[in-house]
Amino acid sequence: MRPANIVTAVTDVLAGIAISGIFWEWTFNGLIEQGAISNMLLLCLSTICLYAGGIVYNDVFDYNLDKIERPERVIPSGQVSLRQASQLGSALLAFGILAALCVNTTAAWLAVFISIVALVYNKWGKHHPFLGPPNMGLCRGLNLLLGISIIPTMVWEVWYVAVVPILYISAITMISRGEVHGSSKTPLYGAAALYMLVIFLILSFAWNLNMVGFVFLFLLSFAIMIFMPLIKAIQHPTGPAIGKSVKAGVIALILMNAAWTAATGTWLLALFIVTLLPLSLWLSRKYAVT
Repeated sequence: MRPANIVTAVTDVLAGIAISGIFWEWTFNGLIEQGAISNMLLLCLSTICLYAGGIVYNDVFDYNLDKIERPERVIPSGQVSLRQASQLGSALLAFGILAALCVNTTAAWLAVFISIVALVYNKWGKHHPFLGPPNMGLCRGLNLLLGISIIPTMVWEVWYVAVVPILYISAITMISRGEVHGSSKTPLYGAAALYMLVIFLILSFAWNLNMVGFVFLFLLSFAIMIFMPLIKAIQHPTGPAIGKSVKAGVIALILMNAAWTAATGTWLLALFIVTLLPLSLWLSRKYAVT
């Protein structure tokens, strides 16, 4: 289920909640009275289940390939059967949709779309040279919208913010194809260009809200975390170097989401999101990230 990655999915939703503007609407007491706190927890639970379920199915569909390339993984090694993994993945996706439905129907439909897009990627998208990366990116984009759906009408007003995680995850997915056998430098340079575009777009979002001062340090930390291993991978595009770059890119989502949150002026939540980084890093040392 990639526990370290699940933490990043939760921060997607927290950033989306901040972007929805709900913290501009009510005080903390007001959030409790309106039931918003329970809805926030339900959306976090939803994304935990959806992400975990999607990742489980990723390993289910990769079973035959993993028997050759990664026989130490849980399913090909026989620790968990293919049937058990499929049942677990289905249950997680179902619980994810149900948790979202407890919030509102917009969230439920987004959860359904996330499940479908994840399954399409796992079965077909990952094997397509051009559609695979944006397919994977769409999962994260919809996940950001899942957080925004705490105020359903805001999904239609700020849907365009989903483009940023789509671009970012597309870049990571593009370079991840070389983490086993290595890669040419071309997709790595392409990823660098997309990384810079993502930083520019978040800065633009913050600029429009007059929040550049709040977001700067978060974006700087984000840039350092993603570019340092990417530069090393460009210099030596071997499988292990690319794998480290991919791992850093996934976990750096926490800093990217903190930047999103800071761009809305919700800096206390942004700081809380940053505190999840050590947890994700610790989990990444115990469990696989890619």
